[in-house]
Amino acid sequence: KMAGSSSPWIGSAYLFLQSTCKTIVLPSLYESSQKKPSVFKALKLALADSTGSMSGVDMLKVHCSHPHLIVQLKFCKQENCRRFLQSYREGALQASLQNHLQLSLAMTRVPLETELKAGNEHLDNMLKDEDRCLECIYREKPDRLRDEEITELEECLKSLIVCQSINNNTAVKDRTPPNSPSLPFPSQGSSFSPQVTFVFQGQEFANRTLTPDDHQKFAKLVSKKWKQVGRSLQKSCRALRDPVIDNLALEYDREGLYEQAYQLLLRFIQSEGKKATIARLIAALEENSLISLAEELLGLHSNEDCS
Repeated sequence: KMAGSSSPWIGSAYLFLQSTCKTIVLPSLYESSQKKPSVFKALKLALADSTGSMSGVDMLKVHCSHPHLIVQLKFCKQENCRRFLQSYREGALQASLQNHLQLSLAMTRVPLETELKAGNEHLDNMLKDEDRCLECIYREKPDRLRDEEITELEECLKSLIVCQSINNNTAVKDRTPPNSPSLPFPSQGSSFSPQVTFVFQGQEFANRTLTPDDHQKFAKLVSKKWKQVGRSLQKSCRALRDPVIDNLALEYDREGLYEQAYQLLLRFIQSEGKKATIARLIAALEENSLISLAEELLGLHSNEDCS
């Protein structure tokens, strides 16, 4: 029990999710700007089912750590945490997650394995001792505020629910308030909209989504600086955080620099969708003094460097 009744009961835990179906990779789905809102909606609704309230448990961040999707949870009331633990212990949360993912992603079946941790404690090993689980969760205070992306997804979900409730026959976009985030959900800050043109070395270029040809040229020519470019891109792309870049370096070490660079840009393109533009890549190349590669991508070179 908490020390004083005046202070709120706050605790934190991590919910690990992994699909047991090889063709369904939850982190990849969440990293996709098209699928992310569907996965988020399923998580939100399943957690609401587990506590009996949309505000019973707060999602602070969703981490993509292949093959796991890891959801950082915050509980502000002991009774909500107790309900969540009961739902988790009885398998109701797992079933609810499977159902909501199936509906949201329009798939036939999404089999899941779940794991619950609080700090170094594996709560799956002590689920029958509910008070001990509560103690472990209470001991782990949240180490962060809610991630901006989660806030945006929450707002978009509310906007979508409101739009759907007030119109059945009219397109949702016609009902969306002018200042609300557009649907589908943004993969990053809703204020970001790609510019139509950009300037490089005093010349104006049309901005465009990255092409397979850009992708291959980048992977072939960026060489050892691929990590630095990744860190420049991560400023506006949450899918390229340092652990992801480090994992790519380890995972594709044997395949060499080309494959490491290729996989880096692939993550960027999958995460950002149409927002993965040539202007953003050129800016990252400029920041790392890779002017020759930038010129190559913009067609300013003869093709002598690229066979």
